[in-house]
Amino acid sequence: MNNAETAATRSRDNDLQAADQLKSSCARIKAELSKVVVGQETVVEEVLIAILTRSHALLVGVPGLAKTLLVSTLSQTLHLSFKRIQFTPDLMPSDITGTEVIQQNATTQDREFRFLKGPLFANMILADEINRTPPKTQAAMLEAMQERKVTVGGTDHPLPDPFFVLATQNPIEQEGTYPLPEAQLDRFMFMISVDYPTAEEELQIMRMATGAPGAKPEPVLSGPEIIQLQQTVRRLEPAPHVYAYAEKLVRCTRPKTPEALDFCGRWLTWGAGPRAGLNLILAAKARALLKGQTHISCDDIAAVAPPIFRHRLVPNFAAQSEGVTPDEITRRILEAVPKHEKH
Repeated sequence: MNNAETAATRSRDNDLQAADQLKSSCARIKAELSKVVVGQETVVEEVLIAILTRSHALLVGVPGLAKTLLVSTLSQTLHLSFKRIQFTPDLMPSDITGTEVIQQNATTQDREFRFLKGPLFANMILADEINRTPPKTQAAMLEAMQERKVTVGGTDHPLPDPFFVLATQNPIEQEGTYPLPEAQLDRFMFMISVDYPTAEEELQIMRMATGAPGAKPEPVLSGPEIIQLQQTVRRLEPAPHVYAYAEKLVRCTRPKTPEALDFCGRWLTWGAGPRAGLNLILAAKARALLKGQTHISCDDIAAVAPPIFRHRLVPNFAAQSEGVTPDEITRRILEAVPKHEKH
């Protein structure tokens, strides 16, 4: 066995070890979350995928579904710095990025500018009700998400690594809000739908929330461990037919193109862009790793397609009048495109 083959074997062994570690860590995280949060297993898995892919996620659901509680509790299971930013109509960009102040040097007595960091300088950010703040502040937030740095007074201030944003949004409280446009929504890997609990879960919530305080969640993963797992996700290489399947899913959503499916041309004003394809591959890699596998399948791609397409497919008036949602269009796409087609 030559040096290249030895290195490849060692890399595969390391990836398998990382997959096993992540699978056990994920089980521990869910166990710790269950001390405070009931159910929401799909939501937890999708949030973990966003973290492992060095991405951001937007949680959408009606008030009272524990979106904020879920994120703040998750931060306790990860040994990371955490800040919550409550977005309000009077919030200014400097309130989240930080600002420069003039201070007098105690030694030289000279006045000089000093940068005071804002709440964005943390590993994990909860952007609560992000659609309640004006576009200028939203733009500053989303620029930091994309560039992973803050520029104040012509000086760049890098944000800590790892850095990810979990934002919440209430779909029914539209009065006094500033909805994020599609171009800004595209910066979130996932739009995660948080739904009502089942009847059994709701009873358990009542018992937990009205009883004596339970045990506090314990940290499971540290920052360096998360960075190492993010690097493992990047190293995984899907088979060519998995890339082809993801490409087909994205391209068939674009109306007025030869690859568009009939119902996509009929119901969509705008389809998914190239970032959707990138996120399909990355999220599928992380999903496989969460299950303790290093083999990525078309099933992994299909499983992560709904939260990736949910905010990237723009229904037209015909779809809205018929009550057709992006989730319904995604379901039809997954039924129409064969999974195991070899190219």
